[in-house]
Amino acid sequence: MTDHYYPARAVVDLGAIRHNTELLARTAAGSAVMSVVKADAYGHGLVPVARAALSGGATWLGVAQSSEALALRAAGIGAPVLTWLYGPDAPFEELIASNIDVSVASLDALARVQRAALGLGLTARIHVKVDTGLGRNGVTAGQWEDFAESLQYALTVGSIEVVGIWSHLAFGDEPGNPFTQVQIAALNRASSDLEGRGTGPLLRHIAASGATLLEPAARLDLVRPGIATYGLTPFPQVADSEKLGLRPAMRVVAELATVKPVDAGQGVSYGHHYVTQAPTVLGVVPLGYADGVPRHVSGNPDHPGAPVRILGAAARPGRIAGRVCMDQVVVDLGPDASERAGDKVVLFGDPAMGEPTAQHWADCAGTINYEITTRLGPRVPRQYVDSARADGDVDLTQTDWS
Repeated sequence: MTDHYYPARAVVDLGAIRHNTELLARTAAGSAVMSVVKADAYGHGLVPVARAALSGGATWLGVAQSSEALALRAAGIGAPVLTWLYGPDAPFEELIASNIDVSVASLDALARVQRAALGLGLTARIHVKVDTGLGRNGVTAGQWEDFAESLQYALTVGSIEVVGIWSHLAFGDEPGNPFTQVQIAALNRASSDLEGRGTGPLLRHIAASGATLLEPAARLDLVRPGIATYGLTPFPQVADSEKLGLRPAMRVVAELATVKPVDAGQGVSYGHHYVTQAPTVLGVVPLGYADGVPRHVSGNPDHPGAPVRILGAAARPGRIAGRVCMDQVVVDLGPDASERAGDKVVLFGDPAMGEPTAQHWADCAGTINYEITTRLGPRVPRQYVDSARADGDVDLTQTDWS
């Protein structure tokens, strides 16, 4: 497949990534910033986003999978990188040789990382993961003494350097939740314990986007913003992106594949869950659930479909009509529509341009904005622009995406 012929684009504004990173760095002044670029940078593109975030003031990058960390190194990115999710057969030797920091969340992981480092004759940089109450990955309070003693012994053997200690908040999207302070205190106790055993000063980090923005006590030595880097709010119930000063970085734009008039009573898409109430014009958008469009944004009389913005002669709002299919959705363009095949439709993008947002789509699908961008399929080409550059503006009404 050649990108030029694909009838849709995810247009990613690297200027927005920089802007958001700069805002987060200012907000967390005094703490280093680790931009989380896991899951292909939440669907935005791993390497371009990583470079934009670093140019916006991030000094660290965070990823879940080992392959993501190694891809950053293969792209020539030399900034500190932390990777934290892996199984027993992770490529520890390659990670250590590539100077990638590795999270250690168990005695078994500690042993495997040290064994790999000793075999290479190198020092592994590790961050100790503490389960302060999320109940997911990390050393629990009941495991702590055995782990700390083993770590102390490992340090005497050599080939291990403890760089940081960290955790995840259970209520990071609920500013002011009292359990956040419980978790911060637990992390600080663990950090003090390790330092008392001779590990030296540790880089403490627990704050993701929500706590970076609205929980000063959680910022500690380093913050790990993820969703806010992409201009989306981590807590829509508290504030939208605009109020937070964030700029959404992704706009998903597609061409209309076909446009046709239909009569009243026309069933639309599988199951005829949507039926036209009057003569109207239907447009087919060639994106579907194979591209990451959630089936839950289908439209019927009891559940309005996801909002879109139609970029015809006069831009206006529209909605998905009927069921989302594997490769396409239908939009009811209205009886007076003048659009033709090739005209553009924005699925979600920037509210400052009158477009629906990923949050609008999340609300329609009954999910979170993280999922809307992250699930966008790989066959949708990413097109990179830079709103901070003179040539950064892209006219999305043009049909030539070459």
